[in-house]
Amino acid sequence: QVQLVESGGGLVQAGGSLRLSCAASGSTVTINIMGWYRQAPGKQRELVASISRDGSPNYENSVKGRFTISRDNAKNTVHLQMDSLKPEDTAVYYCHAGSRWLHLGPYWGQGTQVTVSS
Repeated sequence: QVQLVESGGGLVQAGGSLRLSCAASGSTVTINIMGWYRQAPGKQRELVASISRDGSPNYENSVKGRFTISRDNAKNTVHLQMDSLKPEDTAVYYCHAGSRWLHLGPYWGQGTQVTVSS
């Protein structure tokens, strides 16, 4: 099994920054792609950013140029640096990890709240 624990959420003013972190433990050799999803009240969960094991990132259009995803395979961590935050970024952010093998995963963290005030 893999456990994912997020941290770094909080309350910030528009234009501010936050850095989210996700630590994976357990059978981490199972993990392939990692990423961050977010879900605002009344809305569907959406993929914010993902990063492959070799470091290739992908971003949702609304966060391009503002957010940066990174990972450290040796430390089994993934981070999301969020700059120029907007009120519409307010959501619960969830760490996600895909499995290398079809019969395992995906894995989800419990989520961390990000609130951006105007």
